Amino acid sequence: MARSLAKVLVLVLTLSLSLQAVVATCGGGGGGGTGGATGGGGAADRAYHVAWKVVGKGAAPVGGPLVVYWFPMTASEARASDLLISRYLALASAQCVGMAIVTSDNEELRGKYSAGPDGPVAVLAGSDGAQISRIAAAPGLLKATDVEVMLREEMDKRETALGDLLAAAKEKVSGKDEEGAVGLYTQVWEQRCLFPAFGGKAAKALKKLGKPVADEKASLLPPGPAPNFSVELTGRITKAMDEGLAAERAGKVLGAQKLYESAMAMDPADPVPVRFLGELHRHETGDWARARALFDQVLGMRADPISRAVAQHGLGKMTIHEGEFAKGLALFEESLRSFPLALTYRNLAVYWNSEKKGDKAAAYVRKAMELDPDDPYNQIFAATYMVALGRPKEAEEIARKNEATLAASYNLAVIYAQLGNREKALELLRRHFYEYEKFDRVRAKEMQEARDDIAFAALHRDPEFLKLTGLADSDGASYHGKMS
Repeated sequence: MARSLAKVLVLVLTLSLSLQAVVATCGGGGGGGTGGATGGGGAADRAYHVAWKVVGKGAAPVGGPLVVYWFPMTASEARASDLLISRYLALASAQCVGMAIVTSDNEELRGKYSAGPDGPVAVLAGSDGAQISRIAAAPGLLKATDVEVMLREEMDKRETALGDLLAAAKEKVSGKDEEGAVGLYTQVWEQRCLFPAFGGKAAKALKKLGKPVADEKASLLPPGPAPNFSVELTGRITKAMDEGLAAERAGKVLGAQKLYESAMAMDPADPVPVRFLGELHRHETGDWARARALFDQVLGMRADPISRAVAQHGLGKMTIHEGEFAKGLALFEESLRSFPLALTYRNLAVYWNSEKKGDKAAAYVRKAMELDPDDPYNQIFAATYMVALGRPKEAEEIARKNEATLAASYNLAVIYAQLGNREKALELLRRHFYEYEKFDRVRAKEMQEARDDIAFAALHRDPEFLKLTGLADSDGASYHGKMS
């Protein structure tokens, strides 16, 4: 491959975090649906993506009480690895377990953990950076199951040790050794991010002993129970989620909804089905009240970085649509801090383009493209800006190449409208509204977006365009009612 491994590994991560590209474009072109962070083909057709963080040359080591470092040998090996997909690893990141993929040019970390040329390596390190355990394999043979076992063994060991500490602390309380008990409970409390239930018990005991933890620290305990990681349930819930994702891609929205709901019922502590269902209602059915409730549920539970980012983005998108610009933009920024999604970058580009801030819009387009410049949906989205940048032939070439992509119909219409091809733009808008979209509630919002979209300025007074967008929800309090 032409790119260096360091650059390509950024693209690898998009399979697990940012290939959401415009696989399901909505009015305005930003995208959404299918869980908010999945795309087309390969690993992207699975629901449980691991929130790997790229650690390149000169980057600081990932912090946390436990960190899994993955040292792949080649880009192709990393792209094909099942380490991108794992329910256990995905949800472990919600328990303060860092997930880091180390690029080939990070000689410091590769040297520290002896990740040489013999094969891929996975290392489990503690908060001090010291290696706890490692797995070395022949090229292409590092498996997610092996890494899961490595992490599970350490988590089980620590859980047992914390249980023993709690028991010992109780004995010291019974023996009137309160100072000794405080010391042991404090040790348990310090592991609260990995084991919130134990941390909560330690906090209560410390309060009884007159040594309460700071209120602001106690309030940061992850709420609710931990997910059920049994092999049997993981198999069932993963199957339901993957089938739901396939159904949503095929336009079978209600079938997908039922599968996501069944997965959510299997394990109410798992944030991924909640996130997928929330994004489905935000993007596919238009039931924003239900979407808000589900996104709030994600943010109120022990959620992985991707689920938090999707929820914050979804709330931001709906908030901006309803006219609360500053609040919505703040939610977008929170989403990027939780985890960088191309979905968020694209919708920031859409927002600033609507505000006629071309430089800002272009910057966010570039950020989305940097996550995966080879993805066709990202290319289509970027092409919607090319005409204004004086590159109409390139935009038209991309549109023609991808014309059969139903999910990109809105953005394809944007390109043709800017090229002055009225008939093609209307044809593709009709396809978007009445072939791709399934619910009038969504059509109403997106028809209004089309009426306000400056890309369709030449059509805004066109009788056929006005008839085509006749369901538009011209709510005076909405985002669109405030646009110039």
